[in-house]
Parts: sequence; structure tokens; C-alpha cells
Amino acid sequence: MESLTRSATRLLSDPWPGGVGGTGVVPAGILGLGSYVPERVLTNRHLEEIVETSDEWIVTRTGIRQRRIAGPEESTADLALGAAQAALRDAALEPAEIDLVIVATVTGDQPFPAVSSVVQHRLGATRAAAFDLAAGCSGFIYALAVGAQFIQTGLYRHVLVIGAETLSRITNWQDRATCVLFGDGAGAAVLGRVGEEEGFLSFDLGSDGGGAEMLSVVPGGHGHPLTTGSDAEQINSIRMAGGEVFKFAVKAVEESTLRALGRAGLAVSDLDLMVPHQANNRILEAAAKRLGLDTGRVYSNVERYGNTSAASIPIALDEARAEGKVRPGDLLALVGFGAGLTWASCIVKWTGR
Repeated sequence: MESLTRSATRLLSDPWPGGVGGTGVVPAGILGLGSYVPERVLTNRHLEEIVETSDEWIVTRTGIRQRRIAGPEESTADLALGAAQAALRDAALEPAEIDLVIVATVTGDQPFPAVSSVVQHRLGATRAAAFDLAAGCSGFIYALAVGAQFIQTGLYRHVLVIGAETLSRITNWQDRATCVLFGDGAGAAVLGRVGEEEGFLSFDLGSDGGGAEMLSVVPGGHGHPLTTGSDAEQINSIRMAGGEVFKFAVKAVEESTLRALGRAGLAVSDLDLMVPHQANNRILEAAAKRLGLDTGRVYSNVERYGNTSAASIPIALDEARAEGKVRPGDLLALVGFGAGLTWASCIVKWTGR
């Protein structure tokens, strides 16, 4: 109750100039990045021992060579916390300076409480609100769009956005078509005020629930309770119509990116780098070709981590910056696609951080 009183007092007595009640929209962007992946590495050679596949088959069709797998005692909240701590260090902020925690995930540790609430407590973000958001592999961009609004309206100063997944827990390790694809990990971004004409320039979000059955986990919700027994792994796991998802993904990346660029008054030729959801290299290459982007302007780390759903874009963005591929003033396109079916993209002008 004490934390409730502190939060209410702060909102009433400590307004953020330029937003609600101010003179305009607060420019919002990314102040810090962080990522965290489990130590355990599962290579294609390891998979050859448990399912009928080969390293050559996997690499040719996906570009994936290895992925990270959470240990028995590691939770989605554990991974999210590691990424959050790294992002806060990068932003040079203390946990108490965070106003809101949003976790994008489809692999929460339990139906409730939310992963975000667990992370908020363990992080020590005592003044922060918290909630989870589920939009599949598009989730991180959805969460960025939501978090940015709190900054732009002036309601909050700092929002922590995390994409975190333990997809290994819902992977059928007997299905060679899907078990080679997925891995575990987390990435995080601290959002806050940036300079004029910096940060988020536009967003594009969309959904087509008519394709829901193309990529799903059934059962699992209250409408389809979880199954137990010897066949549980095969039932309570990811189902995917690979060919249909491929066609959807390539089209979604192209069209959503073009819409977001159009809303920002920009063109593909203006982009310095695209950081897409890391599903597989064939999707990334096909989408880049349709957009007229050479591969040097499309970042990929899928060979090291596989598809980590909502975690893939922030992990990739963190690594791209560490490798010197994201520099102050660069124009970036972040684009996701996945279960729902959903898609999302945003255009970002990188700040001096």
C-alpha cells in the first residue's frame, strides 16, 4: 500500500512537461538496451541425436546452427530480469526511475501473476506499474508502441519494455519440422524522452485472426485445458503450417515496413538497417529482396539463437549496436510477424546513446 501512495503522490505533484497538459507530444525513443540468453547451447548436431534431421538440412532451410535452451530451474522471468538489468545499466538508470514495465511474451511462467509483476519486484522497480502483452513474435514491437505512448503523452518518464520467451517449454521435440526452429532468450529496451526528430518516427500494427490456426498452441487456455500424460509433449506444443506462415511473413514484412516508412515520410532507400524478427534466413532474404534491400542492410543473428519469438528483435538490436552496425543518427526499421496472425513495424532514428 505504501508503494501505491508514493505512485499517486508522484503523478499528482510531479508532472512531466510537454505531454498531457503541456504544449505538445514528447519525443520518445530508446535510451538503453540489454539482452540475456541461457548458457545451455543446443546445436544442430545435438538435434541429430534426438530427431531425424541433419545439420545440413537445418542450415539450408533455416540458417540456424544453434539455439539457447533454458535450464530446468530457469524461468521466463529469470531471462527477462537479466535483460532488464543490462538495459538499465546501459541507460544509466536506477530501478526506482522506471515508471512502467511491459513484458511481451507467449510463455509466461503461470497464468497469473504476470511475468512483468515478478520482474518489477525482483528488479526493485518499486514505483512502476506492470503488465504483460501477448502478440506472438510481433510482441516486442507492439510493446514498444504501447510504451512509447506513455512517454509521448507525458504520463511517464521511463518505460521498460522486455521481450522474453522460453519456447523450449512448448516445443515438441519429436517434430522435426518445428523443433529445429525455436530457442529461449530475452531482450529489453528502456524508453524515455529523446531529442526532437529522434526516436520513434512511426509504427504500423496489424492482425488477421483468420490465420490463427497457422501458428498456435492448443490446448493451453481455459477454453482448451492442458493435457497431461504420455502424449502431452505432442499436444501442448507449437503447431505451425510452415509453408503458409512463410508466405504470410514475407508479405507482412514488406507491406508493414512500407506503411511505416510512408507514415514517416520516408522510403526504403533512406534506411540504414532493418532489424527483423529472426524466424529463419529464407524469410529474411525473401523479404529483403521484395523491398530492394541488400543483405548488408538486414541484420541477422538467427544462426546463433534460432527463433526466440518476442525476444528476437531486442536481442538482435542489442547485438547489432554492439557490433557497430547501429550508429547515432541511423534510420532503422524494426519489423515483426507471427502468431495471431500479427505483424508490426516501427521506424526509429537512433539517438546519440
